[in-house]
Amino acid sequence: MDQIKVKVKKLEHFDNSFQLPRYETMGAAGADIRASLPAESKEEGIVIKPGERILIPTGLAMEIPLGFEIQVRPRSGLSFKTGLMVCNSPGTIDSDYRGEIKIILGNLSDRREVIQHGDRVAQLVLAPVYQAHYEEVQELSSTDRGAGGFGSTGKK
Repeated sequence: MDQIKVKVKKLEHFDNSFQLPRYETMGAAGADIRASLPAESKEEGIVIKPGERILIPTGLAMEIPLGFEIQVRPRSGLSFKTGLMVCNSPGTIDSDYRGEIKIILGNLSDRREVIQHGDRVAQLVLAPVYQAHYEEVQELSSTDRGAGGFGSTGKK
């Protein structure tokens, strides 16, 4: 299997006892990333109230190769067990971004949830990116579907 190198910088509040994002199995598409909380939040964690969205720090910054993005996706176990979701899923980390990777978690449950230091909060998927050239035209080709959307093809 081909591997693309992504350079990772540990920031000041990264917990060096944690591994860098990693794949938990050989066939995993996403590498798990952990919450690396600043000193003032390490003991009690970060509380996410019902309906609230919070940025979860990871203590990592990355250099993603040109022509790629990293997609931030929810971890199914976390979402199922807690009601926490990555709000902008899939989130995109562009190849020219060099700041800290932070995960936008939202609480869709009716109870408060707590992210503890070291919790696996999301998975990262490296994906190729193609930039489009958008060209104005007067007409588009026709298809059977046409302009139908939002459930127009029915339930089958």
